[in-house]
Amino acid sequence: MSFRLSAAAVLLVSLSPWAYAATVPAGAVLADKQEIVRHIKDEPASLDPVNAVGLPEIQVIRDLFEGLTNQDAQGNIVPGVAESWQSHDNKVWTFTLRSNAKWSNGDPVRAQDFVWGWRRLVDPANHSPFAWFAGLAGIENAEAIAKGTLPVDRLGVSAVDDTHLRVVLNRPLPWFPSLTANFSLYPVPQKVIAAEGGRWTQPGKLVGNGAYQLASRVVNENIVLVRNPHYWDNAHTVLNRVTFVPINEESAATKRYRAGDIDITESFPKNQYAMLKKMLPGQVFTPDQLGTYYYAFNTQKGPTADVRVRKALAWSIDRRVIAEKVLGTGEKPAWHFTPDVTAGFTPQESVLQQHSQAELNGQARALLAAAGYGPSRPLQLTLLYNTSENHQKIAIAVASMWKKNLGVNVTLQNQEWKTYIDSRNSGNFDVIRASWVGDYNEPSTFLSLLTDSHSGNIARFASPAYDALLAQASSETDARKRNDDYNQAERIIADQAPIAPIYQYTNGRLIKPWVKGYPIANPEDVAYSRELYLLKH
Repeated sequence: MSFRLSAAAVLLVSLSPWAYAATVPAGAVLADKQEIVRHIKDEPASLDPVNAVGLPEIQVIRDLFEGLTNQDAQGNIVPGVAESWQSHDNKVWTFTLRSNAKWSNGDPVRAQDFVWGWRRLVDPANHSPFAWFAGLAGIENAEAIAKGTLPVDRLGVSAVDDTHLRVVLNRPLPWFPSLTANFSLYPVPQKVIAAEGGRWTQPGKLVGNGAYQLASRVVNENIVLVRNPHYWDNAHTVLNRVTFVPINEESAATKRYRAGDIDITESFPKNQYAMLKKMLPGQVFTPDQLGTYYYAFNTQKGPTADVRVRKALAWSIDRRVIAEKVLGTGEKPAWHFTPDVTAGFTPQESVLQQHSQAELNGQARALLAAAGYGPSRPLQLTLLYNTSENHQKIAIAVASMWKKNLGVNVTLQNQEWKTYIDSRNSGNFDVIRASWVGDYNEPSTFLSLLTDSHSGNIARFASPAYDALLAQASSETDARKRNDDYNQAERIIADQAPIAPIYQYTNGRLIKPWVKGYPIANPEDVAYSRELYLLKH
């Protein structure tokens, strides 16, 4: 969970380094060869944090670079390059950097490296896919700079001196330190980039400040990292070599895992879950993930513009059947949009939990009848999803529930990703499959999605009361009051039904029994290779 900070002056003192590096228990016998092979789902688009697109890049970049803060095995925020931080108002933050933090070429990591890196992130000339994160984090003028209406030197970040970084936000944000663990806010080496240009991420040229450095890279085959002797906590790193192997087919990755070529997979085919559990006892993991699978309703046009129709559809989805029968790999029913594992969120019981499914179906039929639909005038809907066997299975199940419980005639429509995105962006749907995995571990990463100005508001939900509630929560310094705000926001979602949360994600993977230290309980699945070690086997 994230640190919760008061409006009073706050100082967070560095934890002991070994509290979040590889922790080898007494008596453990380590393998002589500390080398691991990790599966990633695709070839990384870039190893430059500014050009990263998604998880394949992020997994590698976390080993090559380090931000102001890190996460421990449970997802708690712990010191990274910054050994401490403080704020008097949750709006102006000062981070104190470690004096022994160095780049892999031996140069010291300075506060100015963060200033330059963050300016580079929001500079519209760089077209960073994650430039929006600086705005979401509330860094002053980030959004205006990304839009090209202000120069980059107006970004609210400055170097007080070599070891003190000052950050000014556009609003109080008690959880800002947790956001600095995001890869997009990692520092980058200005001198190296200036000298090498676009070639700076090549083996032999890339300079990072993480626990590992780039040894070699063969596109679509492997990325090999070795220990960075200049890393400030290198003494507590155990693995000497990390090889990332990009494989986008789950079945192929699983096959190579079973052949002994891979030590950790990113996923496995869901239809092999039962077989793998039987064949590989103790190696199949399905931990909770900070993500929600949901259906979004078009609130602006068509039959779902009527809130009664939306609520009827939302209530008549049997979430237990979806999670336990259709999926059956550890997923939980989503009674709220915000997942149970989200830090700073204690959910109140929703209306969906207060009634049996039969009772919900009865209320749903009454709502649909009040909206003018029934046996003589059945509701006609199109349910859109992007092409995937999993999405299709869920769509078929939900359409069957709507037909059986409400008499709704559902047309299923699947589209390839790009076409689906076009339909989603243009509002060309009645009901559409969607999902959200948190960018940080705090309820606002989910609930802000339904604010009027958020680009991810697929349902085009517009509620001034909801927006005001989220704005109030973002400036609230009392954790209990903020939790009350979030529960009230969830009640608005339940009452207005712009979306129907269906299930909470799990993050299925295979891990060899001799691999230890994987942070399986981290809801964001943040796994640094420096935390891992191999037992003798």
